[in-house]
Amino acid sequence: MRKQEQKGKITALYERLSHDDGRSDESVSVENQKRILEDYARKNGFTNVRHFTDDGVRGTTFKRPGLDAMVDEIRAGNVATVIVKDQSRIGRDVVEVGLLKRTFDEYNVRFIAANDNLDTANGFDIMSIFRDVINEWYVADTSRKIVSVKCGTARRFM
Repeated sequence: MRKQEQKGKITALYERLSHDDGRSDESVSVENQKRILEDYARKNGFTNVRHFTDDGVRGTTFKRPGLDAMVDEIRAGNVATVIVKDQSRIGRDVVEVGLLKRTFDEYNVRFIAANDNLDTANGFDIMSIFRDVINEWYVADTSRKIVSVKCGTARRFM
C-alpha cells in the first residue's frame, strides 16, 4: 500500500449506520467502524485522520451532516484520502455514489473501501460498480420484503 502522499491534508474516515440501536451515545456499529478504520489508517501509514460520521442516517439519502461536512472539506482541497469500511457505508444509490466518486476523482482524493479491497491508487476497479449496484439492490429488495409482510402478502411456509 502506498502511504498518504499529500502531507498536511486530512485522511477522512467516514462511518455510517442507518438504524439507531437505542443507545444515547454512538451506536455499537459506528464505534466498531471507527476502530476498524483507525486500525487500517495506522497500519497503512495514513496520518491526520478525522472522522466524519452519520449515525442513524439511511444510505439512500445523500443529505447527511457527516457526508456533507466531508464533501465540503474535499471541495476546499483539504482531503487527500477517504477511507470507509466498505462501499455500502458511502451510500446505497448507484447514481449518487457514482457522482460522489466523480467528486473524489475531480479533487484528486484517493478512495479506499477497506473490506472491499478497493483503492483508487491501484487504478479503476470495475467490480466497484457492481458492488454499488448490489448495495442499491439490497435496499430495494429489503423494502419489498417489508412491504409484503406489512400488507400480508408474504407467503407462509409450514
